[in-house]
Amino acid sequence: MNPKVWFVGAGSGDPDLITVKGRDLIARADAILFAGSLVQLAATQWAKESCVIKDSKDMTLDEITDWLIEQAKPDKTVIRLQTGDPSLYGALIEMVQPLDAAGIEIEVVPGVSSAMAAAACAVESLTLPEITQTVILTRVEGRTPMPEGESLQELAIHHTTLCLFLSITLLSKVQSELKAAGWADDAPVVVVHKATWGEEQQIIRGTLSTIRDLCKEAKINAQAMIIVSPTLGARHWETLAKSKLYAPDFSHRFRRAEK
Repeated sequence: MNPKVWFVGAGSGDPDLITVKGRDLIARADAILFAGSLVQLAATQWAKESCVIKDSKDMTLDEITDWLIEQAKPDKTVIRLQTGDPSLYGALIEMVQPLDAAGIEIEVVPGVSSAMAAAACAVESLTLPEITQTVILTRVEGRTPMPEGESLQELAIHHTTLCLFLSITLLSKVQSELKAAGWADDAPVVVVHKATWGEEQQIIRGTLSTIRDLCKEAKINAQAMIIVSPTLGARHWETLAKSKLYAPDFSHRFRRAEK
C-alpha cells in the first residue's frame, strides 16, 4: 500500500457535523495536522491516544507539507483536518502538489461549508422559487486580488444570493460595492459569527446600511459569514411562491397530478 494523506473537512465548527467517514478516519488516524485557528480541537476527540496531533496555525505551507510527507507511511493513516470543506478556500491544491511530487496518494473527504451552516443556523433558504435560484460563493478583494470580472460589484449586479467569505473586516467595501451594483440601503443582510460553535455563535440581522455598525457593536471581526440575498426573511413573508415539486397539479415520476 502506498503512503496516503487524507484531507478531511471538519465542517463549520460543531464536531457533530463532521461526516461519519471523517469521524471514522480520525478514530483510526496515526497522525492529524489540524488548522487550529479555525478548527476546534474537539474535532479530534475520536482520535486514539497514540495519535500524533499537531496544530498548524503557526506553520508555513512548506512546513505543513513537509510534516505531512514525513508522517505519511504505507501503514499509517495521516489526516490534514481542515475547516469547512477542503475544496472551498482550503488551499487544497497548494498542499496536494508537493505530496503528488513525493508519490503520496491523496483522498479528500468533504465537509459542511460555513455558508450552508450559517444559513441553517439563521433558518434561511439561499434559494426560493421565483426569487433566486443562484448562489454565488465569493469574497471581497483584500490582500488577495480578485480575477478580472469577479469584483463584488460585478457579481452583485445579478442580485442573486451572495455568501461572502473572509470579508467581515471589509464591510464598508461590501456596502459600497453592493450599492454600486444597485442594491438598496434596506436590502436584508445576515452575518453569522462562528456558525454552529455553540455559545460562541452570534447571528446579526440588519440591512446593507446598518450591518457594519451592528457588527462593530457586537465586536465581530473574524470567522463570520456574510449573507446578502433577496430570500432573507422569507420565513415571515405573508405570500410565498411554493415549489412545484410538491404541488398537487404537478406530475413527476413518483406521483401523478390530481385532475
